[in-house]
Parts: sequence; C-alpha cells; structure tokens
Amino acid sequence: QVQVVASGGGLVQPGGSLRLSCVVSGLNFRTFAVGWFRQAPGKEREFVGAIGWAGRTTYYSDSVKGRFTTSRDNARNSAYLQMNSLKPEDTAIYYCAAKANNYDLGFPNEYDYWGQGTQVTVSS
Repeated sequence: QVQVVASGGGLVQPGGSLRLSCVVSGLNFRTFAVGWFRQAPGKEREFVGAIGWAGRTTYYSDSVKGRFTTSRDNARNSAYLQMNSLKPEDTAIYYCAAKANNYDLGFPNEYDYWGQGTQVTVSS
C-alpha cells in the first residue's frame, strides 16, 4: 500500500522559513518524481514546485521561484520543500504527490499518489 505523508507545516511570521518533508512508502521511490502543490481557501490547487526522480531537475512556479527550494533523499524515501522569505499569500494547505515519470510535473491530475496535506500559515 502506497503512503505519502507530508509534515512540517505551522505558523510562521512574514519573512520566516519553514521546511516541509514528504515521506513516500510502498513504491520504488527512486523512479518517482515528487511534486508540491498548495491550496488556499476558496482557490484552486496550484503548482508550487517539483523534482525529478534522480534529483537533477527541479521546477518552480513564478510565485515561489527564488524563495522555495525542493530536494530529495532517495535513501530515505523523502523529499523536502525549503520555504524562505515567506509571505502571507503563501498561506495554504501544502500537498506533496508522487508521479511515475518526469513529464508534465506542473499538472496535479498527472500525479499518481497524494499525501494528506500540511497547513502553512504566514501571519504576524
């Protein structure tokens, strides 16, 4: 059974940082890309960033480019999203998802497995 578990969310002040983790079990993690998405109240789920299965390629939305960095540790079946210079508009539930190839990483409907999400709130 495949499990995708995201963690690390919380309350942070504007300008602060958080690091999200995503642990994937039940599949060959080394052959899956990992994507990060977020959904704010009343809004559609949007792409944040993604990393290819080998960790050599990363992609980011324009809204987070230069502030967020995604990485992975295949030995630990884990991916990470380092979020710096957080803004109130980054407030959302953040999800990680796994995909069986490195194509179309920006489209949520293309992902095979999803985690439950972790809340990130940026507020003073």
